[in-house]
Amino acid sequence: MAPAAGNDNPPEVIYGLHAVREALRAGARPLQRLLVLATDRQFGEIVRLAREQRVPVYVEPRAAFDRLVPAGHHQGVIGMVAAKSYADPDTIVSSAQTPGQTALLVLLDGVEDPHNLGAILRTAEASGVQGVFIPERRAVGLTSVVAKASAGAVDYIPVGRVPNLSRWIERLQQSGLWVYALDADAPKAYTQLDFRGPVALVFGGEGKGVRPGVRGACDDAAHIPMLGKVSSLNVSASAAVVLYEAVRQRRERREGKA
Repeated sequence: MAPAAGNDNPPEVIYGLHAVREALRAGARPLQRLLVLATDRQFGEIVRLAREQRVPVYVEPRAAFDRLVPAGHHQGVIGMVAAKSYADPDTIVSSAQTPGQTALLVLLDGVEDPHNLGAILRTAEASGVQGVFIPERRAVGLTSVVAKASAGAVDYIPVGRVPNLSRWIERLQQSGLWVYALDADAPKAYTQLDFRGPVALVFGGEGKGVRPGVRGACDDAAHIPMLGKVSSLNVSASAAVVLYEAVRQRRERREGKA
């Protein structure tokens, strides 16, 4: 089962056929993922509602349900509650391109640590990013741990989920954005990138970085020079370094220095 949140703070869950069905119908408590024993007739309506709302559905063995709900009254269905509703990805792009704004967006390729996601959201909000995109699968969602780590930023910056990052990069490029990946093996330093125009930045997950397919869809890539013994920075630290380079370049442009 994909991780739902940090190990030090279990995700909030709702369980049982009726409770989960009503949560999906009402939409007041957004779900980050749905776990079911099967997708047969018994669970058909719940699975349909989840997919209509783009909530990822996972089929899991009974042992996984018993671990999350030890009392055993889960009826083979568990919904993991998100800390806030996800924003529509297209709406984020449209908002970032309103007159008077220069788009600055962030894409995260497989960030699984909720503390990292929370820290990135905090930096993104502080540096003027208009929206963050995460994949629907193989990544942490908007859990309570993320909300806490963001120090409130989760309430101010829209986060959208997309099924496929590579295709979403193409969508951003068609909308006039330059998409840059942060890649430790790239020959160019991040300070050589031009952040003054409409830009989307792609940061990779812990350990693996940006996947080759996602990297290949980007317009360019750059690295952060490492002068010490370690080979890379934590992804949230990398995001802070690069986003504030974008802030610097944009400020100089406004002041007529570049």
